[in-house]
Amino acid sequence: MTAYSGYKANERPLSFTVDDQRLEVRDIICRWAEPEKDFFKVIADDDKVYTLSWNRKSDLWLIEKIL
Repeated sequence: MTAYSGYKANERPLSFTVDDQRLEVRDIICRWAEPEKDFFKVIADDDKVYTLSWNRKSDLWLIEKIL
């Protein structure tokens, strides 16, 4: 996972890997925050929609859902 870090760490995802395939984030549809995680619903360059999360405490990115 690569992410853009501007005024804060891991501000938005740029790319991620699924089954050894690197995917670029083409667009962020929406984003929201919970007490320990930031979520991003994105469209990747494979035209699928993914929900990604970043756990601020553990500094760990996860793919939560693939549509």
